Amino acid sequence: MTDTTPSSGAEADTQAPTIGQAARARPRKRHFMVLLSFVLLVVGPTLVAGWYMWFRAADRYVSTAGFSVRTEEVGSAIELLGGIAQMSGSSSSDTDILYDYIQSQELVRRIDDALDLRAIWSRVPASVDPVFAYDPPGTIEDLTEYWRDMVRVYNDGTTGLLELRVQAFTPEDAQAIAQMIYDMSAQMINELSAIARADATGYAREELDTAVERLKTAREAITQFRNRTQIVDPAASIQSQMGILSSLQAQLAQTLVDLDLLRDTTNEGDPRIAQTENRIAAIESRIAEERNKLGFGTAEGAVNDGTAFADLVGEYERLIVDLQFAEQSYTAALATFDSSVAEARRQSRYLAAHVRPTLAEAPTLPRRLELTLLTALFAFLAWAILVLAAYAIRDRR
Repeated sequence: MTDTTPSSGAEADTQAPTIGQAARARPRKRHFMVLLSFVLLVVGPTLVAGWYMWFRAADRYVSTAGFSVRTEEVGSAIELLGGIAQMSGSSSSDTDILYDYIQSQELVRRIDDALDLRAIWSRVPASVDPVFAYDPPGTIEDLTEYWRDMVRVYNDGTTGLLELRVQAFTPEDAQAIAQMIYDMSAQMINELSAIARADATGYAREELDTAVERLKTAREAITQFRNRTQIVDPAASIQSQMGILSSLQAQLAQTLVDLDLLRDTTNEGDPRIAQTENRIAAIESRIAEERNKLGFGTAEGAVNDGTAFADLVGEYERLIVDLQFAEQSYTAALATFDSSVAEARRQSRYLAAHVRPTLAEAPTLPRRLELTLLTALFAFLAWAILVLAAYAIRDRR
């Protein structure tokens, strides 16, 4: 009888795996490549960054300062008594100007001339700390670029406050640079105030100078007229001439009456009639001359042979009108100038520091642990992106 007993356990072990059973995972070449890339792209840079931060990067000290541009408008005495004087405020435009000025090449050059920034920022040689130290001498552009890394300015647009943070390899250097920045900024604000005052009063000053010249010209014209005509006031002179003419006309009328009486009471040959007639002729001649002086002409229509008083009075009145206009223009220009000067003096702009440049007691930079962890994070993200991209390309084949 045939034996149908199942085979032994040894034989069962040699049989192939049944369908549906997963084969054992084995490391492959791509797994080693991923691990190697992780070591090269993540572990390596992290170790290098950590070694540099703790063994090569020099300590840096930070000096902090805070200030703002204040504009105080002091009112007049009446405004002060009325309680409507304006309180001091901050101008955002001045703050923006100062923010740009602190980062400008001009300020870098001026402070470098005063403190020698190249020597200050190269106290740690670039061969020791090539990342954070300055490599002298360099151009002014190089120094300005390094300045913007070592000097940070933060502008609060809502309050107009500026915060300054200056880095250096010694606390004294950091404080000295911050103090110099504050002093130079205050000087610049004072220069802006002087320019603003000059602009506010410049136009008024030009108008005042023009009015003064016009007044001088008008007065010189009056003086030349008086020297040429030997008449101080033609109006007064013409009144005197009118008085003389009135007196002559009164004498002429009286003489005519006397002549009529003589003709009625005496003979035609009376010598008194001839004398009276001669007197009448002399008075009429004098009246004609006086009328010619006044510019009235004569009864017979004779033409003036000289400058008439009417012409002189007309010229004088024109000069007087010019003089009065010049005086009024001068008075208005002077009042405008005084008002502009007073307004410029009432507006005072200055730099106010609410935090003086500090002297650090301990280094706060570089942030070694933070920078090392950030290096590890970005390296890991870059490695993960590369690995995912590689697997995506492999799956598409």
